Amino acid sequence: MDDWFAGFARVIAAVDRFTNWVGIAVSWLLVPLILGVTYEVIARYLFNAPTIWAFDLTYMLYGAVFMLGASYTLMKGGHIRTDMLWENYSDRRKGWVDLLAYVLFFFPALLMIFFTSVDDAWYSFQIGERSEQTAWRPIIYPFKAVVPLTALLLLIQGVSEFLKSLYAVRTGRLYSKIEKIEV
Repeated sequence: MDDWFAGFARVIAAVDRFTNWVGIAVSWLLVPLILGVTYEVIARYLFNAPTIWAFDLTYMLYGAVFMLGASYTLMKGGHIRTDMLWENYSDRRKGWVDLLAYVLFFFPALLMIFFTSVDDAWYSFQIGERSEQTAWRPIIYPFKAVVPLTALLLLIQGVSEFLKSLYAVRTGRLYSKIEKIEV
């Protein structure tokens, strides 16, 4: 690895380790999701006693897992791409495409989402907002706080991906996403 990139490599490794840890931590939200759905199915179909809380629990937990897992998915390269074009690009061109996409679209959009959603989540907390979807009426501000947290996590991982793109532009080689991940 080039000397000019050694500091960037440390940042990439630290951010990727953090994102990997977040991905593992978020995956544990699947346990209460599965337990809640299982309980609801058993209560509803075996005992004819549906719950009033299962719907809220499942959409909130599933939404949180989906949103909070986005940065982990970005790190793993799992987001959608137009492969029919991408596969024909050289590594340097891939770096340029990603670099420009991060600067022109990714960072501005996520900053806008972050600042807008922080205000919304904070207001929801201040008024003690509750869901009107079911009779259970759970508090909704923790669920709304997932949006700015997701944007923040994506911004953090975006720095790593931006630096990887810069590496590809400078060297003509893709920075390996796999070798730097420690579990």
